[in-house]
Amino acid sequence: MLRGWVFSLVLACATLAADDGKPLVTGVDSIGITVSDPDRSVEFYSKVLLFEKVSETEVDGAEYEHLEGVFGLRMRTARMRLGGEFIELTEFLAPRGRPFPGEMKANDVGFQHIAIITSDMARAYQWLRSNRVQYASSGPQRLPDWNKNAAGIQAFYFRDPDGHFLEVLAFPPDKGDAKWHAMSGANNGEKLFLGIDHTAIVISNTDASLRFYRDVLGLHVVGESENYGTEQEHLNNVFGAHLRITSLRAGPGRAATGPGVEFLEYLAPGDGLRYPPEEKANDLIHWQTRFVGPSVSEAAEDLQKSHSAVVSSGVVQQSIIVRDPDGHAIQFVQR
Repeated sequence: MLRGWVFSLVLACATLAADDGKPLVTGVDSIGITVSDPDRSVEFYSKVLLFEKVSETEVDGAEYEHLEGVFGLRMRTARMRLGGEFIELTEFLAPRGRPFPGEMKANDVGFQHIAIITSDMARAYQWLRSNRVQYASSGPQRLPDWNKNAAGIQAFYFRDPDGHFLEVLAFPPDKGDAKWHAMSGANNGEKLFLGIDHTAIVISNTDASLRFYRDVLGLHVVGESENYGTEQEHLNNVFGAHLRITSLRAGPGRAATGPGVEFLEYLAPGDGLRYPPEEKANDLIHWQTRFVGPSVSEAAEDLQKSHSAVVSSGVVQQSIIVRDPDGHAIQFVQR
C-alpha cells in the first residue's frame, strides 16, 4: 500500500519545492508517542529521564477524528519537556489500538527513537541500570576512532514501559551541537540529561528520504557517516549491522529549531520488516514528528498535489498529518 506512491511522491514533491525555493517547515515542535498508560509513562519519563510535565489535555470529536484518521477517538495527551525540547505522550482511551510488536528489531522500518543527551555516560548508565530499564543494547558503546565522523560518540539503547526504543547519547568535544557542551559545563554539571538532540527513523532508501525531507520540507543535511563493526552491532543489537546515517535539521545549518531528524538506512542486514501499512495513530508502534511552518495550507496543497499519503481528511485546526516515503507519520502545524 505504501510502496505504490513513494516514487511519484518524491519526484513530484522535489519539482514543487524547486518552484518557489521556500521550505515548508522551519522547525520541530515535538515528538509524539502513543502509550498505553500515560500515568505510568509520565512517571517513567519524569522520574527516570528527568522530563518535566508541562500540560495535559483530553480531547474528542469529529475534528480530531478527521485529523488523526481514527473514528470515535478520545485522546489523553501529556506534554513533557527536557531542556528546550518536547515530547507528547498520547493514550487513546477509545478506540484502543494494537499492542506494541514484541518482535520489533532496531533495523525494522517501523523503528523510531529519540536521542537524549547526557552530560556523563557512565553516570547515566548507572542511573538507568539502578532504575531497571529494559536493555536494547548490551551496554554503552563508544564508536571507534577509525570512524572519523562518529569517533568518540557514546550511546546506549533501552526501552520505555511500552517497549518504545530510546537512546542516551554523549558527544565528545569535537562533535555535536555547541549547546550540549555549554550545558555540560561546570555550572551545569549536576544536570544528567540535557535535552533531545534528534529523533532517529529507520528508512529503506536515503536518496528517497532526502528528496522528501530535504528537497520538499526544506531540512538541511548537517552530518553523515557510515557505521559498522562490533560497537554498532552491540549498540543496535543487530548482528552484522552496517548503517548509512544522515542527520538533518530545520533552519540554516545548525541554527535549528527543535530536535533534528536522523536517517538510519541499514545497508546490512536486509531482513528488517517494512512499516506496517495498516498502522494507525492509536497503535502502540505509532510515533509522530510535529513540524512547524509558516503556512499549513500551502504545505497541504503541495503534498496533496504530489499524491503523498495524507492521513487527515484535509487541514484541521491548522494542522495536517501525512506519511513520509516509508510510512512514518509527519504532522504539520502552522506557526
